[in-house]
Amino acid sequence: MELAGRVAAITGASSGIGLACATHLAGEGVAVVVGARRASLLDATADRIRSGGGRAATVQMDVTREADVDALVATATREFGRLDIMICNAGFGYYGTLEETPPDVMQRMMDVNYMGTFYGARAALPIFRAQNSGHLIFVSSIVGRRGIAFMGGYSATKAAQSGLAESLRSEFAGSPIAVSCVYPVSTRTEFHDAMTRDFGQTVSGLGPKQSVDDVARAIVTCIRRPRPEVYPHAFSRGLAALNVIAPRFTDSFVRKFGRRRDAL
Repeated sequence: MELAGRVAAITGASSGIGLACATHLAGEGVAVVVGARRASLLDATADRIRSGGGRAATVQMDVTREADVDALVATATREFGRLDIMICNAGFGYYGTLEETPPDVMQRMMDVNYMGTFYGARAALPIFRAQNSGHLIFVSSIVGRRGIAFMGGYSATKAAQSGLAESLRSEFAGSPIAVSCVYPVSTRTEFHDAMTRDFGQTVSGLGPKQSVDDVARAIVTCIRRPRPEVYPHAFSRGLAALNVIAPRFTDSFVRKFGRRRDAL
């Protein structure tokens, strides 16, 4: 896909990976429609993009409300005439044993991480079908391919994104509509700050890490040349393969590189 002149809608775009995607895509000539709950951060992002000669629009939204996600997509078509790329990125996590995970938190994770992705795909696909082109991108996590200790609920929601992507890829195989799932490793974003703020959890990891720009660059590359799966950190692709070949060994292996909860 040639990027200049294309239009992308991005959820969870006020910070982290979503913000990095908006910045990188705008730099490539893509008009971006950024959506999130914090309007002031969205406005600041749009102002920076416009001041650099790019095109941007904002939608204050909550991905757990289908009408809000529909409004994000509608803004893209109204402001820029089309929609070529839908990046479903919004998400949050919780760290703890299954017994420690409150059911309402688990429900919220499912609503944000999975249903937000479902609503994004559901809103974008009619446009892609009508255009006979488009690219759906789900920002999952490597824990959606290989769960880790004490993040069972979060891992489950990310695995659900993966299952949805695989089904849609089968549906659109051989067509001009692409579906990709992205599996970042631990990435320093507000994700960790939100866990501390909302749940009093300070969590760190011993495994490999990457920056939001690493992930955004991998996503831009995937948009240019669509791939079913994107592993921004090369090591993580090997982990996914190892889990298929030797799941019991991988159970022990990932414990060495899992998350830990630090005292506040």
